[in-house]
Amino acid sequence: MEEQARLLSSMLFHKHRQVEVALNRSVLEWKEMERRRKRSSGVISNSAETAHSHAVQVCEIVAVLDTKDDQDNAETRRSQKKAKQHSQLYPHAFTVSYVRRTRRHQWRCSDVTFHSASEGLCARWIQVINEQLSLLASRPKSLLVYINPFGGKQRGRRIYEQKVAPLFGRACISADVIVTERANHARDHLKTEANLDKYDGVVCVGGDGMLSEILQGLVTRIQTDNGVDQNQPDAELVPCSLRIGIIPAGSTDCICFATVGSNDPVTSALHIIVGDSQPMDVCSVHHDDIFLRYSVSLLGYGFYSDVLTDSERKRWLGPARYDLSGVKTFLSHNYYEGTISFLPAENNTGDPRDKLQCRSGCGVCQHKPSSTDTQWEMSEEKEKSDKDGSSGWSVIRGKFIAINAASMSCACPRSPEGLSPSAHLADGTTDLILVRKCSRLAFLRHLVRHTNKEDQFDHSFVEVHRVRKFRFQPRHHELVSLEDPIESPKKTGFSPICSAQTTCNYSTCRSSWSCDGEILPDAAIQVSVHCQLIRLFARGIEEQQQQCLLEDPCTLWAVEPSTH
Repeated sequence: MEEQARLLSSMLFHKHRQVEVALNRSVLEWKEMERRRKRSSGVISNSAETAHSHAVQVCEIVAVLDTKDDQDNAETRRSQKKAKQHSQLYPHAFTVSYVRRTRRHQWRCSDVTFHSASEGLCARWIQVINEQLSLLASRPKSLLVYINPFGGKQRGRRIYEQKVAPLFGRACISADVIVTERANHARDHLKTEANLDKYDGVVCVGGDGMLSEILQGLVTRIQTDNGVDQNQPDAELVPCSLRIGIIPAGSTDCICFATVGSNDPVTSALHIIVGDSQPMDVCSVHHDDIFLRYSVSLLGYGFYSDVLTDSERKRWLGPARYDLSGVKTFLSHNYYEGTISFLPAENNTGDPRDKLQCRSGCGVCQHKPSSTDTQWEMSEEKEKSDKDGSSGWSVIRGKFIAINAASMSCACPRSPEGLSPSAHLADGTTDLILVRKCSRLAFLRHLVRHTNKEDQFDHSFVEVHRVRKFRFQPRHHELVSLEDPIESPKKTGFSPICSAQTTCNYSTCRSSWSCDGEILPDAAIQVSVHCQLIRLFARGIEEQQQQCLLEDPCTLWAVEPSTH
């Protein structure tokens, strides 16, 4: 890598030790200089030794401030005298706040304070670092923040005020805060009232449901402003220019976990401050050419939707309601009959079982189809469909315990690998997972594999397809003969969904689709994936070697220093 010229280099003091500090356009680095007495062959001589070097990426500097008092560290009584002498000799200082990686995928804001005898030199350092930060155009300066005070453990307001707002203030980010008062408050405000031209991004403080509200409102607003008819399933949607930030404060925070690698509010706030940008696909869901909803994580029919439906009746239990509803739904062991049709993705998008996980800088997601390619593909698909009605599409009929469409891994702390470990955030596809009718024990084995690293698709009753579009048509509209038990949803000794009847028919005993945690009113749907329609304040999950690379010092010392 070609070395960059230094912008500034000085001998300063940090924690009473002399350090050489250097800055170029990419990195701020300092190394401690220690002088030790060395005895060799009876001769005592002074030798200079270099202690540890430290490096911070300029793009991960949060702020730089003039330090009026000695805030470097809390002094003990033993060192107070030395600190006072040091303060008299070097009375001027500046503090650099920066991102420090701690535990896996977690970030913290750390400070380093440098002292100098020259007030002008400190002012020069502050000026030059701020000049470099001002060149980072991706950093937000004004944000619209929505806080859900009811989600999760009702900690949203406290998390924002205690952990996030101070960091935004330090980074000189202004924020207009709206505390939501009802369901869909944020969605409705974004659709009609919000002046989006004032902001560089929209931030939600809450769980996946709150993010879904922001998504529905923001994407709908952009399409309305650009005259796009959302009821057209094949309409080319206009991408959102405003990025979305997620401060996790919900029950699961699956989307935050899958895009950052952590459900930590401070980490998410720092990703917003440094201006990270992660493109994401969005699925549009329609029923009979009527737009229903947008999805970014999981569309589920059958088991997962039944769990969600049952858990909504137990919200008073908090997050524990998912465990109780999960056990109840598992014991019911219902299955549903229907027809699924899908348009497979091209070969260059990989395979759901290729073990290639989506990570920061993902090569698969960096290949975005151009608008010309998309239009050509749509016209070719329409031409083929007009000729034979199904060319290019695959059709599967059967009885399914679960049908899931995962647009991301859907990883969370309970399922570290997620429902589809190799799903990508921004490749223009979704992974369609079909779990056919099987025994309760076999389905349990499938579920258990979501909690470990075994291949959950390695079952004869499970298949997965990477698709760009799909349709589903249930058979619930047809009355089933009481003499044909094979055609009815499976009954067990445990309470099924429709416990009021001894024999179910498809008009009453059926499942629904859940869309990012919300139940859809219609079971017959068609879904299209819109490539990179939105962007989050995130960078994807960093690999371990990426984190080490960012933490390692960069070599500035070989370059001739400028004279300051």
